[in-house]
Amino acid sequence: MTVGILALQGDFREHAEALQRLGVTSRLVRLPQHLEGLERLIIPGGESTTIGKLMVTYNLLEPLQQRANEHLAIWGTCAGAILMARQIDNAYRDQPRLGIMDIRIRRNTFGRQIDSFEAHIDLPLLGAEPLKGVFIRAPGIESAGPNVEVLGRLSSDGTIVAARQQRLLVTTFHPELAGDDRLHRYFLTL
Repeated sequence: MTVGILALQGDFREHAEALQRLGVTSRLVRLPQHLEGLERLIIPGGESTTIGKLMVTYNLLEPLQQRANEHLAIWGTCAGAILMARQIDNAYRDQPRLGIMDIRIRRNTFGRQIDSFEAHIDLPLLGAEPLKGVFIRAPGIESAGPNVEVLGRLSSDGTIVAARQQRLLVTTFHPELAGDDRLHRYFLTL
């Protein structure tokens, strides 16, 4: 199995390293033809507006939307989750997005860069041991549609930080920075 990683901006290398630890081949996706033959794609954290604009510049926005409708499993982390959301609170005007998942998300829910933090997240589908979440200018999921399964919340305030809609997965934190590959393993099963 080859997993694509959108490599326009952000922490795509860290996802590639996590997949390598699991013995999975990854392909960096920068152009539409790089999507050919992929069954899974990770959209990494970074800056959602920049990634969205680059998806338009490199003609990836429509092919990604089309592939999402053709059963491509997609996982968005942090900025990737923003790009996958159908609704973005406090988005920049005309911010490009995929809009493929029935969630409403808020950019920078927890504040600016200086307010970044780590927190333990209970994700029962991964077992009893909490997952360390790295939140860097992280978004929060404000609401989820009826076909979206909430997978994890912050214990401190109940903010949704992980959700799944069929083969679409979002996390508002950076599991690739925590050294715990359980979410990568889970994504490979979708």
